Amino acid sequence: MSWTSLRKTIVPVLTLVALASPTFATAQTALPPQIEGHELTQIGPGYYTFRNKGLRNVFLVTSAGVIATDPIEPETARLMREEIRKITPLPVKYVVYSHQHWDHVRGGRIFKDEGAIFVSHENCVPHFRDLPDPEIVMPDQTFSGDRYFLKLGERTLKLRYLGTNHGDCLIVMTPDHVNVPFIVDLATAGGMPLPFIADYSLHNWVRSLRELESWDFEQYVGGHGVALAPKNRIAERREYIEALLIETKRELDAGTPLANIPDAVAARLQGRFAHLRGFNGIVRDNVRRTITYYGMGW
Repeated sequence: MSWTSLRKTIVPVLTLVALASPTFATAQTALPPQIEGHELTQIGPGYYTFRNKGLRNVFLVTSAGVIATDPIEPETARLMREEIRKITPLPVKYVVYSHQHWDHVRGGRIFKDEGAIFVSHENCVPHFRDLPDPEIVMPDQTFSGDRYFLKLGERTLKLRYLGTNHGDCLIVMTPDHVNVPFIVDLATAGGMPLPFIADYSLHNWVRSLRELESWDFEQYVGGHGVALAPKNRIAERREYIEALLIETKRELDAGTPLANIPDAVAARLQGRFAHLRGFNGIVRDNVRRTITYYGMGW
């Protein structure tokens, strides 16, 4: 089948396949099972990760106040504020958004009301304006380019922008004194990507993961899951996406009927990646997304 023919047929075929697939409707997430309650883990001097249920952020305590990150949602922000108050009476001076997605950035109003300055990459702002949510505080301060240094007291939080990958405004954050970066949604340790991996540029995702692999660190904090993940989980995610791209294209080039490609690719990937959480329920939707990448350019 030519690429022109593929583009003409891919939308109706994918729609039919999706409707016929129970996993498309039921596989909602590749994230860890929802864990009740919340927890605080100290990573290094003044550097903490806070988790509520399945979502996680970090905050940095300095002599001049606190730099917090993704407030997640109002209840989580309230609980995090309580934990911060147990450590220091100093206020949250800054809240930094990792990217624009609502599951990470709702709930900051409690900190804004106490005078916090909200920070993001400038590319997040159009998303917040295009689809506003009353629980999301608009950034007060933005930066462009690939890096920014947010200083408070004796500490600096390094913000790194890797370009388009998961959306177009995601940043990686690392405190200057603890070499453990906060890396949201690019590599959730031990799990699969979201089913249809919308808002990911697949080749740029691979590029960004390779760049992260080149950095000198041993562990990282993700936006979901365990408090500390080994760096090799980043390579594991990259290898999965690369294999997904290669095997899907192999089936397309061979002229395999579109409806049969998800099962064919799943079988090819099973031996290497079946250990990933949610593999069986998610891999076929990942393949359907990858078919659109090759057939429609997104």
